[in-house]
Amino acid sequence: MIHHLGIVVADFMRSKALFDACLAPLGIRRTETDMDWAIYGGENGQPFLWLGSEIPTYWRTSNMVGNAPIHIAFMAPNRHAVDAFYYAALEFGAEDHGAPGLRQTCGHSYSAYIIDLDGNNIEATIQEK
Repeated sequence: MIHHLGIVVADFMRSKALFDACLAPLGIRRTETDMDWAIYGGENGQPFLWLGSEIPTYWRTSNMVGNAPIHIAFMAPNRHAVDAFYYAALEFGAEDHGAPGLRQTCGHSYSAYIIDLDGNNIEATIQEK
């Protein structure tokens, strides 16, 4: 289980809109926002994703926006949510990196992949038998 993730983005307002739109079908909502950071949590309200425009002081100086892309996989409640995640992300400027469909990596899953505005590989998935 993931406790939390942090992503630094180049255009905070555009990225916040993208994540608001594509995470909503997965039951993930923005719980807090300030000038430079947005915090997202699930149904239990536990924050687990920090999205911001300022490089944290604890990062190495070589870790700049888009210089150290990451992969995040969000668990979806059903196939419809995976589809909604994917199409909302594309509508808000994300790049297609794998349309919704069956995958046989890590067992059988129905997944979709996008590249966000800063080059991060973001996935929505539901594990199937």
